[in-house]
Amino acid sequence: MQALQNRQALYDYFIETRYEAGMALLGTEVKSLREGKASFNDSFCVIHDGEVFIKSLHIAPYSHGSHSNHEPLRDRKLLLSKKEIGRIASALKEKGYTLVPLKIFFSEKGLIKIEIGLGRGKKQYDKRESIKKREAEREIKRTGL
Repeated sequence: MQALQNRQALYDYFIETRYEAGMALLGTEVKSLREGKASFNDSFCVIHDGEVFIKSLHIAPYSHGSHSNHEPLRDRKLLLSKKEIGRIASALKEKGYTLVPLKIFFSEKGLIKIEIGLGRGKKQYDKRESIKKREAEREIKRTGL
């Protein structure tokens, strides 16, 4: 499986700090992720009672699952150290910061990890600037320089 990327997050936010976290998953969720069946649409992270959860991350039901298949949009707990959670919580209290999922990947040991980023929202003119920069890079690659 390739890493699943949330390209929309990089377009909508300036990512200042990145964290790598584990995810508490069910067996059918792991099998579905190995097939690459997940969607980041409108997903975000919250801190509740000193724990970090990812909300509205859609992991499709496993195709060969039985009646005990998982619920696709359930909240999933992210596994971070208390020190990291404290840093994130203090940054989220500042105005304009959001905790967004960036990518899901497998570690060397075969564990599923998620990269989350502490980001500040972009304004519309910042987004236009990102588009211009991306198109300029494409033009340079296309001309072969």
